[in-house]
Amino acid sequence: MAVKKLEHVGIMVKDIKKSITFYTEILGLSLKGELAHPNGTIKLAFLGFQLEGETEIELIEGYNDNLPAEGKVHHLALTVDDVVEEYKRLQLLGVTFIEKEITTLPNGAKYIFFTGPDGEWIELFEK
Repeated sequence: MAVKKLEHVGIMVKDIKKSITFYTEILGLSLKGELAHPNGTIKLAFLGFQLEGETEIELIEGYNDNLPAEGKVHHLALTVDDVVEEYKRLQLLGVTFIEKEITTLPNGAKYIFFTGPDGEWIELFEK
């Protein structure tokens, strides 16, 4: 298996700038980067403590921000060496994928979402 670590936890937010301010100025995390998703709607921000190999928090604006507090955590992301190979391997094992194609972000990172046994969203992520 090629899963290497817990990559990030995605949290859906209404106002990404307000959330960045909270996580950086109140909690002391560092803003590691921001991205506009290729779909033109979603905005992403990644935060952490500037540690090598750390698990990051991903803030996501533009999905469904009307969920109850218990549903704000959007997904669990797993770092993999090769997202294409893991996608193929999991397909052969009958895993249900949410998306039909792997997405490539402007920074070159690649990902695809699938569901766990209770419908939870899990992401394969390749930097």
